[in-house]
Amino acid sequence: MKKLIYLDNAATTQVSEEVLSEMLPFFRQIYSNPSAVYSFAGESKKAVDHARKQAATLIGANTEEIYFTGGGSESDNWALKAVAEAYCSKGKHIITSKIEHHAILHTCEYLEKQGYEVTYLDVDEEGKILLEELKAAIRPDTILISIMAANNEIGTIEPIAEIGKIAHENGVLFHTDAVQAYGHIPINVDDMKIDMLSASGHKFNGPKGIGILYIRKGVKIRSFIHGGAQERSRRAGTSNVPGIVGFGKAAQIAGETMEERAAKETALRDHLMERVLAEVPYVKLNGHRTDRLPNNVNFCFRFIEGESLLILLDQLGVCASSGSACTSGSLDPSHVLLAIGLPHEIAHGSLRITLSEETTLEDIDFVADELKKFVGRLRGMSPLYEDFVKKQK
Repeated sequence: MKKLIYLDNAATTQVSEEVLSEMLPFFRQIYSNPSAVYSFAGESKKAVDHARKQAATLIGANTEEIYFTGGGSESDNWALKAVAEAYCSKGKHIITSKIEHHAILHTCEYLEKQGYEVTYLDVDEEGKILLEELKAAIRPDTILISIMAANNEIGTIEPIAEIGKIAHENGVLFHTDAVQAYGHIPINVDDMKIDMLSASGHKFNGPKGIGILYIRKGVKIRSFIHGGAQERSRRAGTSNVPGIVGFGKAAQIAGETMEERAAKETALRDHLMERVLAEVPYVKLNGHRTDRLPNNVNFCFRFIEGESLLILLDQLGVCASSGSACTSGSLDPSHVLLAIGLPHEIAHGSLRITLSEETTLEDIDFVADELKKFVGRLRGMSPLYEDFVKKQK
């Protein structure tokens, strides 16, 4: 069997052995429902409480401000819809950006149909929002600013602390989709003045199907799922105890290893960037050169289709992507790449590579070598490239 080189960690990550070991007892030995009153249920309740503390500690939050959800998309939906409902008497204006995850963008589209007005901020060519434009967009009826902490496609880290400061100075709530950032870069909800934050377990070696929504104490958020009294009556449904335990353990490990892991991933990321930019002509790095997630690399190769590269890499056992996993299979180019100003024909040639702590220098050099070959082969079949080369001469 060919070696698997997994370089799509922005889509999902492998559950770590430590996390899995922590979860296993809660499938068979400690299978009680934490909402029950007998002593056997106390074991599950204790584990959920501990995981809630682990999740909170990673971002400097209080334990009672963490609510467990089914994942990042649910958390994003909850934040936007609940704020819209709870604060509609103040106004119906929301601010977000054009490069958000579709869990935010599609929720905003839904709210627009309910009579809310949404301002979609532009970003610069590196994917950062412009703070002056944000300030100018705020109105007396603005109730929420929702800007992602780091982009899932191009890796650019947004100026979250500055955004939080602007929001609070204007009496506006601030939510950040931190699905790609939580566990990968330092976040402190108090320092950054974040009122709500979304995260998902499977992005940092935790299980799928479990996420959190941080809600600052005092924010008027109503119940999202009605039924039982779980999650302090705000999110009904039997607690996913194994998933919650896994999330908490993954958060703990992420906090303990973040500095060392980020240093390793950044070194490999930069090595790949330097090799490809130096050795492959007519390629563009997408996103900020340095102010980006430690494990994210995103290129556009002119005169080829990104999907063709993915197929060739897959034949060698290399897993990568051309953008968000949530939009794979779409014939349209990435909305993120279009938002940073790339024309359609270049945006179609995108390749996203996202590393993990398991990635090696040998993996990176192998991929760089094969990319050079594949890009040359694909361009050799492109009449557009042939015409371009002739014009250069």
